[in-house]
Amino acid sequence: MTNSIGEIVNTDAMFVIGSNTTENHPVIATKMKQAVRRGAKLIVADPRRIELADYADVYLQLKPGTNIALLNSMMNVILEKGLYDKKFIEEKCENFEELVKVVKEYTPERAAEICGVKAEDIIKAATIYGEAEKAGIYYTMGITQHTTGTNGVMSVSNLALLCGNVGKESAGVNPLRGQNNVQGACDMGGLPGDLPGYQKVFKPEVIEKFEKAWNTKLSSKVGLTIPEIMDGAADGSIKFLYIMGENPMVSDPDINHVKHALENVDFLVVQDIFMTETAEFADVILPAASFAEKDGTFSNTERRVQRVRKAIDPVGESKPDWKIIMELMNYLGYSKKYLHPSDIMDEIASVTPSYAGISYDRLEDGGIQWPCLDKDHSGTKYLHKGNIARGKGLFMPSDYAESAETPDREYPYLLTTGRILYHYHTRTMTGKVDGINKLAPSSYVEINEETANRLGISDGDRVRIASRRGEIETTAKITEIIDDGVLFMPFHFADGAANYLTNPARDPIAKISELKVAAVKIEKVC
Repeated sequence: MTNSIGEIVNTDAMFVIGSNTTENHPVIATKMKQAVRRGAKLIVADPRRIELADYADVYLQLKPGTNIALLNSMMNVILEKGLYDKKFIEEKCENFEELVKVVKEYTPERAAEICGVKAEDIIKAATIYGEAEKAGIYYTMGITQHTTGTNGVMSVSNLALLCGNVGKESAGVNPLRGQNNVQGACDMGGLPGDLPGYQKVFKPEVIEKFEKAWNTKLSSKVGLTIPEIMDGAADGSIKFLYIMGENPMVSDPDINHVKHALENVDFLVVQDIFMTETAEFADVILPAASFAEKDGTFSNTERRVQRVRKAIDPVGESKPDWKIIMELMNYLGYSKKYLHPSDIMDEIASVTPSYAGISYDRLEDGGIQWPCLDKDHSGTKYLHKGNIARGKGLFMPSDYAESAETPDREYPYLLTTGRILYHYHTRTMTGKVDGINKLAPSSYVEINEETANRLGISDGDRVRIASRRGEIETTAKITEIIDDGVLFMPFHFADGAANYLTNPARDPIAKISELKVAAVKIEKVC
């Protein structure tokens, strides 16, 4: 997030797109509701009529995969009405002319046809956003998990820049992170092209810096993304996999392909806190300690680094992740030893400019938001204040392109997936709680009433859903919150797993899979 969670309350307008915030980020959704009570305007764009739609000034029930057309059209309206921030663009942005050239083609009427919404609602949404003094955009994987996901994120950025909502309090571009500490994992180099602090492995000066700090030779080759790794395991080019805190046998697209990859790889190590569907395939399982059994830090969605303190000793033979990794590292010949996670944080600070001022001593008084540049720096509430980090904000206009799969005669329905309030990711933890399982016990598919009537499906019926990759059986849930011809499934459940159906087609830039759009057929199980 460029901005902070607390800033939401004082915003003038919020644009929530591709995020079921009340179920996936309930604390943030509470701040949004508080902002609405204070008089802030709310725009919601989502294929499902999520709870926040009831609070919205405008709700746009767009077709899955049409985000870019909607965003371009909103910018078209803002330009036509003269609501853009001319001074901000002239002083702090570049490539504006290219943006104008692209978005002029996306009239509200054209976008309405593409997105399946009303032109007047696009105009109203654009006007609310454009007229607001401080407006924030909030999104999640409804924007990113498409073959055009990178362009979708760029389009969000374009809209924010157009109205001068970058480098401003209670505004900004705010991706809401989907899992605990995923921000911290990225910060620490958990990306194929990065070392800690998003320092690029292909830059000679970066490699030289880390080789000196770690006293070892490093590769400057960019690594593979998870989908590329699975492809390599499946075709035999990757022989060894080490999976830590991840359950791709439920969470990854095209589970049949994932299953083949895990069966085909020569040697598989899984490090996790419980036995998972993925760990069932492992040659070696390394039992890890849970958050309550170790010291450390989490970096949350607003870039806030927070202390985690051990409540109990690790159960059984489990160990904290850092100890497991350190012992493996030592066995493999690298002799560095740490006595406590605080030693690791001190090393992080020494090589990562954005964490340079963070230490366990300072975190005793509360969390710190990076960038925190030195021991006297208090952290950064919102990014790009004064000047945009890259020098000037870059408009990156994109044309709308259809999803990799669209409904056809054989597969006439469109499936999209997501999370629900009660379960966390692949239920590795929440699936062990009886009370939660009573509330949300098993897989289901949401079907619009008109769709269900045509197919002779009633609420609670067992149905079979098939895509080009596989088929499952699940339970029908008849609802009015999705459109005719669109199906929704939560992906949490291993029984009737939605990801047997989802499309592994990828964004060519970020290599993220198109989990949000797949063509399927559905029938009642007799």
